Amino acid sequence: MNFNATYQSLSSLRVNEIFFSIQGESLYAGRPCVFVRLAGCNLRCAYCDTKYAWSEGSRMEISQIIDAVKKYRFPMAEITGGEPLMQAGTPELARRLLDEKIEVLIETNGTYPIDTLPEGCIKIMDVKCPASGESSKTDFDNIGRLDRKDQVKFVVCDRNDYEYAKDVIRQLRGVHPAIPVLISPAAGMADAAEVAAWIIEDRLDARLHLQLHKIIWPGAAKGV
Repeated sequence: MNFNATYQSLSSLRVNEIFFSIQGESLYAGRPCVFVRLAGCNLRCAYCDTKYAWSEGSRMEISQIIDAVKKYRFPMAEITGGEPLMQAGTPELARRLLDEKIEVLIETNGTYPIDTLPEGCIKIMDVKCPASGESSKTDFDNIGRLDRKDQVKFVVCDRNDYEYAKDVIRQLRGVHPAIPVLISPAAGMADAAEVAAWIIEDRLDARLHLQLHKIIWPGAAKGV
């Protein structure tokens, strides 16, 4: 089977895992959440911690995914990956979850147009920095497609990444003066205290963000 060909279905999705855990990233960190991790990714970031989602997954009808999410009886779900916007059915899944009165977060790597998503979704857009090896893939037109309820995240591995993020944030602030921005030191690659010192020194209008799930469950590979 051609895995890429499966991305075109509007009624089903290739799902890697569905689980209930604590939000580890974004401004929602610390809150319980149902996670729908979709399979497949168009990037190969150097620090990726979900490589298992690049190809592992089973096809599920959207109605089956909705039923699986509702079993957890919680009003928040995050669609993540991999890269969820690779799959044509993702916007429909988001719409269906919203219809169920579930708050929907979507974590995306920012390489696909985000305006295909329904209005009610909260988009958490990653802007890839140079050390990821994928910074050239960002669709910067997506900045204009964000709104004030959305969030922008930069994973930084070194000072060069931080300076890159700082330049993008300056441009972002010209379009979205108040949108939340998160700076996340790459686990095992950047020192959080050092990144914090840079933010303080520059008086950068951004939040230092640590991956809470990696602090709570160090070494866990899946389902967190």
